[in-house]
Amino acid sequence: MISTTNGTSGARRTWRRTVLKGALGVGALAGCGNDSRGGVEDGVAEGQGKERERRAGPQSSDPASAEGSSVMRAFEDARPNRFVQRLLGDRHSLPLSIVLHLVPGVLIVAAYLLIGEPVVEAIGYPSLLGWAIALCLVLIPILSGLLWLGRRHNGRFSLRGVLHYTGRPLSRGKLAAMVIPLIVWMMVLSFATAPLNTFFLENFFTRVPYNDDAGSATKFLDGYSYSVMLTTMLVCLPLTGISLPLIEELYFRGFLLPRIAHLRGWAPVVSAVLFSLYHFWSPWVFVSRVIFMFPGFWFAWREKDIRLSIGMHVGVTSIMATLGTIAVALNLI
Repeated sequence: MISTTNGTSGARRTWRRTVLKGALGVGALAGCGNDSRGGVEDGVAEGQGKERERRAGPQSSDPASAEGSSVMRAFEDARPNRFVQRLLGDRHSLPLSIVLHLVPGVLIVAAYLLIGEPVVEAIGYPSLLGWAIALCLVLIPILSGLLWLGRRHNGRFSLRGVLHYTGRPLSRGKLAAMVIPLIVWMMVLSFATAPLNTFFLENFFTRVPYNDDAGSATKFLDGYSYSVMLTTMLVCLPLTGISLPLIEELYFRGFLLPRIAHLRGWAPVVSAVLFSLYHFWSPWVFVSRVIFMFPGFWFAWREKDIRLSIGMHVGVTSIMATLGTIAVALNLI
């Protein structure tokens, strides 16, 4: 009797468990009950996890190895983050700023000697086109680098937070009233200091390998046909006349100058000196360039409006390139 009762009780317990499991299964399939859904989801997740483990193959169960892998991943993630944070910080150290100012100039000279000069010599075009090629090979990647920093900072390709002095604090009228005299200043001083450039060229830079066309604004066109001269000027007008000076202003005045603002009144001075040094392809113009570029940099720093230096720099280069192109087209050169 006891064994029979125990057997009956065991059978009932087995039956209840079976019914309960069936009910839970039906509830899960019918979408009834949060607990049942959670159990099914957990089971599915567990099955997927096992499948991933099976496909991934055996892994080391060594805790030290796992910890080492985690540290390496964290280190690899942190390195670019620290680099980006250092570049996007509100303050650059003077050594860092010097490097960021001068390295592009070194790369431009290298690009000219290795690529630009051989190309224009092979096709029979003036050196101006070779320098335009070299400038494009360096400045366009710099602009891409600024956009990449913006993507890291904003989650999308943007210059917001990368460039400063872009808030447009000046009205259009005041901006024009300041830019026009700056353009006149730069153009007049660039011609007035030409004898100074010649002095430095003839006394200190005669051994520079790329000074054959220096000393005259049109010497680089000597000996070329009309069609070659005109093609060169038409190609270089939108590049050396507009686009490339604009990129220079975005980089040197929009990105670098605000990050040495802690130097206070010396910030625009340092910017003018380093920007002039950056032009390694025309070192004999260093003193003149500091003189005729400084006012635009100083006003951009004081007013915190990059449009001032852009207006002066791009304004002069575009005017000079346009006048040069017209002169060649009219056969005045």
